[in-house]
Amino acid sequence: MKIRVLGAGAGGGFPQWNCNCHNCHRLRHQQMQGTARTQSSIAVSTDNRNWLLFNASPDIRAQLEAFPAIQPKDGIRDTGIKAIVLIDSQIDHTTGLLMLREGKPLDIYCTEMVKDDLTTGFPVFNMLSHYCSVNHHPLPIDGSSFTVPGIDDIRLYGQALKSKAPPYSPHRHDPHEGDNVGIIIEQISTGKKVFYSPGLGEIEAHVMDAMQAADCVMVDGTFWTDDEMVAQGISHKFARDIGHLPQSGTGGMIEVLDSLGKMGEKRKILIHINNTNPILDDASAERQILTEAGIEVAYDGMEIDL
Repeated sequence: MKIRVLGAGAGGGFPQWNCNCHNCHRLRHQQMQGTARTQSSIAVSTDNRNWLLFNASPDIRAQLEAFPAIQPKDGIRDTGIKAIVLIDSQIDHTTGLLMLREGKPLDIYCTEMVKDDLTTGFPVFNMLSHYCSVNHHPLPIDGSSFTVPGIDDIRLYGQALKSKAPPYSPHRHDPHEGDNVGIIIEQISTGKKVFYSPGLGEIEAHVMDAMQAADCVMVDGTFWTDDEMVAQGISHKFARDIGHLPQSGTGGMIEVLDSLGKMGEKRKILIHINNTNPILDDASAERQILTEAGIEVAYDGMEIDL
């Protein structure tokens, strides 16, 4: 199984277009060791030809152009994307669907709650009905598995996560199961598993079980500290307030990942990294802490083979 990181950044990417924070300023002026990142998305395949896309970020066009394996190979209009899995209905994970409107109907797997958001508060599905249209496939969150036609040797499981719907959602302040999910991606022939959750605010028991069983975990790397944006004067909201578990501190992501086993026993990768996070600086003390803990930081174009 091959996993391609199309984008590793959080909403807005890195550098963010209107941001002059410590990281964004230094990257623009070539004053830090780091690389730009587009907004988070991954693609998975077992044959390097047919790909399952997870989320469609606003940067999707540039991400696809940077990835030859997923580009057209047959006929006038073609794509290596066989279907799309949406883990939530956030703007930075769904706006890219509008960039895919020129082709055949899009086969999209998402929960009923995500579908509701994308037909009401942010009616992308309705808009696409005037172009390519959408074939919606329900994404189960009861522990049952599902497969995707055209994606051989892959079985998927969705897990409901405690989270909030996007700010635009009609039920923003009334959380429902299925607003946000984690995905277990299993290669049937080998039994290798990836747990993918770019938005993870709480480590529930079933989440820990999935992470322990996985050969690779790709999880929320948004913020280093809970007060990261508050301390920088960017926002009044804390990381946990908006559904992201910070890396540092008691009960943080580093502590969680450390509990999964010794270095080398499984790959531990942070994805969906906010532009304010000091781990974007390859030479930072925070990055060194991750390296010593055996935790990797995802970047655009990163490839994982299991």
